[in-house]
Amino acid sequence: MFYTYIFLPLISAIFVPFLYKYFNRVVHTGWFVLLVPTSIFIYLLQYIPGVAAGDTYKYTLSWIPSLDMNMISYVDGLSLLFGLLISGVGSLVIIYSIFYMSKVREALHNFYIYLLMFMGAMLGVVFSDHLLVLYGFWELTSVSSFLLISYWYERKSSRQGALKALLITVLGGFGMLAGFIMLIMMADTYSIREMIANLEVIQSHVLFIPAMLCVLLGAFTKSAQFPFGIWLPDAMEAPTPVSSYLHSATMVKAGIYLVARMTPIFGGSSVWFWLVAGIGLITLLYGSLTALRQTDLKAMLAYSTISQLGLIMCLLGVGSLAVYFGPGESGTIFTVATFAALFHLFNHSTFKGSLFMVVGIIDHETGRRDIRYFGGLMQVMPITFTIALIGGLSMAGLPPFNGFLSKEMFFAAVNEVSQAGIFGLGSIGLLFPIIAWIASIFTFVYCMIFVFKTFGGQYRPEKLTRKVHEAPWGMLFSPAVLALLVILIFFFPNVLGKYILTPALTSILPMMPLSPYDLKISAWHGPNMELIMTFGVIVVGLLLFKTSKQWIQVMRNYPQGLTLNHWYNKGLTGTERLSESLTNRYMTGSLRRYLIYIFSFFVIVLISSLLLLHGLQFDFSNNAAINIFDVGLVLAMVIAACTVLFAGNRIVAIVALGALGYMVSMFFVIFRAPDLALTQMVVETVTTVLFLLCFYHLPKLKKSIERIPFKLTNLVISIAMGLTVTVLALSANGHKLFEPITSFFENAFELAGAKNIVNAILVDFRGFDTMLEISVLSIAGLGVYIFVHQRSKRREQNETE
Repeated sequence: MFYTYIFLPLISAIFVPFLYKYFNRVVHTGWFVLLVPTSIFIYLLQYIPGVAAGDTYKYTLSWIPSLDMNMISYVDGLSLLFGLLISGVGSLVIIYSIFYMSKVREALHNFYIYLLMFMGAMLGVVFSDHLLVLYGFWELTSVSSFLLISYWYERKSSRQGALKALLITVLGGFGMLAGFIMLIMMADTYSIREMIANLEVIQSHVLFIPAMLCVLLGAFTKSAQFPFGIWLPDAMEAPTPVSSYLHSATMVKAGIYLVARMTPIFGGSSVWFWLVAGIGLITLLYGSLTALRQTDLKAMLAYSTISQLGLIMCLLGVGSLAVYFGPGESGTIFTVATFAALFHLFNHSTFKGSLFMVVGIIDHETGRRDIRYFGGLMQVMPITFTIALIGGLSMAGLPPFNGFLSKEMFFAAVNEVSQAGIFGLGSIGLLFPIIAWIASIFTFVYCMIFVFKTFGGQYRPEKLTRKVHEAPWGMLFSPAVLALLVILIFFFPNVLGKYILTPALTSILPMMPLSPYDLKISAWHGPNMELIMTFGVIVVGLLLFKTSKQWIQVMRNYPQGLTLNHWYNKGLTGTERLSESLTNRYMTGSLRRYLIYIFSFFVIVLISSLLLLHGLQFDFSNNAAINIFDVGLVLAMVIAACTVLFAGNRIVAIVALGALGYMVSMFFVIFRAPDLALTQMVVETVTTVLFLLCFYHLPKLKKSIERIPFKLTNLVISIAMGLTVTVLALSANGHKLFEPITSFFENAFELAGAKNIVNAILVDFRGFDTMLEISVLSIAGLGVYIFVHQRSKRREQNETE
């Protein structure tokens, strides 16, 4: 039952084209798709009481048991938190998309297929315990997000944004895969839970730090941490429902999830602390500063998302100190930081999701997203303004909204870390509360700009392309629900804390005893440093907002040559030019040159490897005796091969080629491999017949006498290639480090039920390899068919015209 729901989005995606084709004219396809996340959300709700009581649930789906590749899933506090966000926000996003995406103008079947693919991939990531299965779903999120970002593929900006997101996240994913492989090597298991239970072996291993760095590369690229966050603003070219889902509640939180899940393994290390907390703090400041420079509302929210993700990442880094201190007063203090990270993660999904939907409403109703054209929209869109006010003030960290509670806990965490006294946190530790406070001021300012520059002031209808009115109820419903949650969580935060956040915290820090008193969320703690910092944020933020006309243009005139985007574009352009230059140098159209490159590289690499690794070893003691039949067959094969080269008639060349293949099969007979001999004979017969059919339709060879010039390069490379292959074969025969696998394949009938060993190897033992080869050929064949079909179609259209 569990896997039925987890795979439900991927399975449902298969039926979306049929629903779109037969029912879209009657009812929007989104109403059918809505059933998928809603049913998953309702199903996951039943786990809350058990998980809150400390239970975990393990499910195993057998996949490739012989390779220990099974779908092992755990439902614990952390995975349940993310599962509820993925399905719950997913349901609201689909409701919103039903009214946002036109069923007449849009290719909705593509949109919902991509969305369901992404939803299924995210559920696979958060519930997987097997590292390689997790990686597979991780990359599927990158592929599906690429398709969603480039949904309006006719726009160049959409294609470029999708490509940038794919390049950066997949690059990080490759690094993460390397880290996973190192972890598997260290722990000798694929299971994250088993790794946590085997910490001493991992933490004392020489690969501990390299594995950590590789895993963080994947997390930082996916969660848009500095300097990798440049892909997120460009991804705003996607439809607004995609931005609300991927870039506020789910995809960008995958890196957060990975860091949280790996904290028990890597937490307590100074490298982990400085990288996670430090990069998070830098990202927080960078995102808030850059958001102030934006005039596009979605771009402003994109950089604010980067900033808020940095805040959460910083809290997870600070919270990892609990692993270092362990149970005790100091450990408990930093446990609260991890709790705050989880709390703000949930809060961010609510207020940022509603704000993205508000921007979609503004864009949908006004035809613009540039804040310089807006003003006074609250007069014509009062409900949208109310939702934007709630979301904006929550992101600014003001009461009575949930963002205030988690922001206060963030201030408390950075104040504590400045006094930790470990990992070199002396005077440099003071930078944590200082930078956090400055970034919070800028966050306050851009929130005020977003809300009041858009909805306040004088209404200017002449600047807009459409007659503005309030959005339909369907578009208001989802952001209104999220805004309502923003308020409810402020007044009843401990319901969320007790049933959702505390179990998730237990999953991240299983070694810490949790006290309900320590994790109690309260809006008032009396006059303390956090309250003073908040008061300072409001006072300084209001002053900066009131005087924003005098200084914000200076920030917007920041030199483009110094931006990360500029360096990315420059690096990409330079790489393309370099590769084009190199390609033009060796892609000359000469087959002879290509063979020279290939054979020279082959000879140099193999001979160098054999010499450097002392691989030259010849042992003929166990070789069988060479008889007259072997010598005769070799000579006959040489004669047949030379005949193919020098034949003046195609029929003669084909016959000689076939004879060569049959003589190879005779060798297999002598070597007592009848199955291989039979297969070789069948292949040779089929290819010979096909050659004859093909060459029958070609023109005859023209006889001409030409003097072929002698080329020393050809002679040297030919001799070197032949010697290399011979030496390699003899050396391999002399280095028998392992027992031969022939005895294993001789058991083909028992293992695979096959009487032909060759067929058993191809179909069963090498089944995936063969399947992929067939897939490649099928894709190539389909591509050729499509090109031919399109060409014929164009020709018919031209003839008709």
